Amino acid sequence: MPRVVIVGGGWSGVAAGLAARKAGAEVLVLERADMLLGTGLVGGIMRNNGRFVATEESIAMGAHELFDATEETARHKNMEFPGHKHATLYDVAKIEPAVRKKLTEAGVEFKLKQRVKDVKMNGTAITAVIDEQGREYEADVFVETTGTAGPQGNCLKYGNGCAMCILRCPTFGPRIALATKCGVEEFMGKKADGTFGAMSGSCKLHMESLSEEIQKQLYTKGVAVVPIPRELQKEGALESKACQQYALAEFKENVILLDTGHAKLMSPYYPLDTLRRIPGFENARYEDPYSGGIGNSMRYLALSPRDNFLKTKGLDNLFCGGEKAGLLVGHTEAIVTGSLAGHNAVRYASKKELVEIPTSLAIGDAINYVKEQMTTEEGLTKKYTFSGSVYFERMRELGLYTTDVDAIHKRVAEAGMTGLYNKKVN
Repeated sequence: MPRVVIVGGGWSGVAAGLAARKAGAEVLVLERADMLLGTGLVGGIMRNNGRFVATEESIAMGAHELFDATEETARHKNMEFPGHKHATLYDVAKIEPAVRKKLTEAGVEFKLKQRVKDVKMNGTAITAVIDEQGREYEADVFVETTGTAGPQGNCLKYGNGCAMCILRCPTFGPRIALATKCGVEEFMGKKADGTFGAMSGSCKLHMESLSEEIQKQLYTKGVAVVPIPRELQKEGALESKACQQYALAEFKENVILLDTGHAKLMSPYYPLDTLRRIPGFENARYEDPYSGGIGNSMRYLALSPRDNFLKTKGLDNLFCGGEKAGLLVGHTEAIVTGSLAGHNAVRYASKKELVEIPTSLAIGDAINYVKEQMTTEEGLTKKYTFSGSVYFERMRELGLYTTDVDAIHKRVAEAGMTGLYNKKVN
């Protein structure tokens, strides 16, 4: 039985773990923090806009477990907020235990507080990864899903400083770039003005610190849209967001909150003294990041060169998923890339032909399109997501966007991808 070690336990890492296990491998996921999911612990938005398509494609291909977990912990389903339709909001307090259960049921082993700091190599192949305690984890093939944010110095250099976000670098140590440790030259995404990185897209407010009227709207509708007096509207913050699907006029002219268990503030930061001048926010308090008045984590600072199999270029046995695989934004995007990386890792270890998802599917087209765009200077300044902005526009132009589940599953069948992740490779 092939052995796969996955470094990073965010959405992409756990998706890779599930896919690799179902393909017939012995799997270990290593996570540096004390909980899985990373930014998924403060995210919460699923199925909005084109993510509906990617979700149903993934389910048809057999990678349903994580989407099941988000549905099982949903606070609101089929809801709308400015620029976004048919969204599901999962409960950020309940999602991590639900995902742990899915991994355990599938037989995926995971170890927490196991920060990988180094690698052992044999030529251009990794033989083992090494954690901070010096323990070595050998495998036939590895998957890197460590993300692209941190350490603290990068948030200071490219953002507004460390905001003590959910990544918790001061507590558990910063991520490492596994590919870089192996000698692969990675690259960085850019903002529209040419500076490096992009700021995470939202902050969390303590629900009970808001007015009773705002709380009522959130609990009943899942969304609250509160007009901002013109003199208090921020300039430039939305342009710095990684999540460009939310860089709309409505998000500048209103405070838009979503109910994910926290009150999810759809802005990368908002000065607290200014926020408290808006009616209903007089007692507002940030939860995570605690310094959400000045900024959020900086991302897209360590992107791996890869092919459409999600194999990292320059190395024999390393695959990548999530943000490591490119300028893809979001939980759904992380899950679908992690699933392919985990599946192909087992194929590689089993000396079987690797799978490329056809571009007739949104997932396949996105993986290919983002790879192509990252070779251009202009492409590096954009962020890509099924839920809005550049890539959602492309989905609509190509006729890939629909909410007809039968049509989506039929397209998967025509591409020969039905049940792909349910089949053992060996």
